[in-house]
Amino acid sequence: MGSRTSARRIFIALILIALALVATVISPFGAAFVFATVIAGALAPVHRKLTSRFGNRPNLSASLLCVGVLLLLLLPLGGLAAFIITEGIRAVKFVTETLQGEGVSALLERLPDWLEKLARRGLSTFATDPNDLNDELKRQAGEHGPKVARFFSDALAATGKAILQGTMTLIALFFLLVDGKQFVAWIEDNSPLMRGQVGELLSEFRKVSTAVLVSSVVTSGVQALAALIGYAIAGVPQPFFFALVTFFMAFVPAIGAGSVCVTAALLLLALGKTWTALFLAGWGLIVVALVDNWVKPLLVKRDLHMHGGIVFFALFGGMTAFGAVGLLLGPLIVTFLLALVRIYKRDFAANDGAEQPPSALDEGAQRAPTDPDPQVTPQRS
Repeated sequence: MGSRTSARRIFIALILIALALVATVISPFGAAFVFATVIAGALAPVHRKLTSRFGNRPNLSASLLCVGVLLLLLLPLGGLAAFIITEGIRAVKFVTETLQGEGVSALLERLPDWLEKLARRGLSTFATDPNDLNDELKRQAGEHGPKVARFFSDALAATGKAILQGTMTLIALFFLLVDGKQFVAWIEDNSPLMRGQVGELLSEFRKVSTAVLVSSVVTSGVQALAALIGYAIAGVPQPFFFALVTFFMAFVPAIGAGSVCVTAALLLLALGKTWTALFLAGWGLIVVALVDNWVKPLLVKRDLHMHGGIVFFALFGGMTAFGAVGLLLGPLIVTFLLALVRIYKRDFAANDGAEQPPSALDEGAQRAPTDPDPQVTPQRS
């Protein structure tokens, strides 16, 4: 029979292996679980109020909150993505059918006058008649058609993955709202840390999650307002629609709010409004984009009471390392480290100093006489 020490080591190794396997199982939906935890932490007070109002029915209040999250966040983003993909497919189909049926000249005639002249001038460097390019363009369309179809099929697959992640987020959110207290109690009971330490770390997580979520919503609203001012000055058609799209795109770091301004600027450019298009593009890339770099760190700094430089690098360093979810993980990792240092200094460092046994020098000092001028008796030889 093995010793107790070896059995403990084997058991710890088995626990680590089990943790690695669990991490492998949940890793495909890691981002969904993180977002669900963040939203659940922010909505926990609302869930408690709704539960008491509905006669202690947590499932009903959690279901209503999940439906609200779906309507406020997921459906507009999914509808916008579906709109972009649908319009892209229609545009490619229109260009292909026009080239195959009527030729390049018919396609150029549908452009604004200034853009048509520019396109014909560019084509004149390759051929005297634009229709001479019909055969070549048809051949190129035939060669690259499968690539275009593959691109849109990949886009549809990505949309399906996004829908799956959103579904998993809602499911995780529901269970966290309903059984969040029991889950926290289980962590406190089974954690090797002291009970107060676990609660303090969870409180830090809730504070960071709420701060990042609130700062993201407020920053997106400020960016949408700044973009709306630019749309109104530039005379963009349907400025409120573009402002709404800007608000939701501000939540996607890979796209950002500035991309919507650039898209609207391209629309103005196609309508022949060159100077207003240039103004709007500059407004989006400078004013609207800088709002995100200034407002979000300022709000997070205010809520977390952390230095602005640390917040800035935590936000954008986390986004660079982990993607969109890094906007949460970056500040969370930094706050977690600071909380661990604070807890160790409070609960362990002082105790270590108090429990440290006195050294030989200290013992000698304690046995030394206290008389400042002791009488020394000389010894006889």
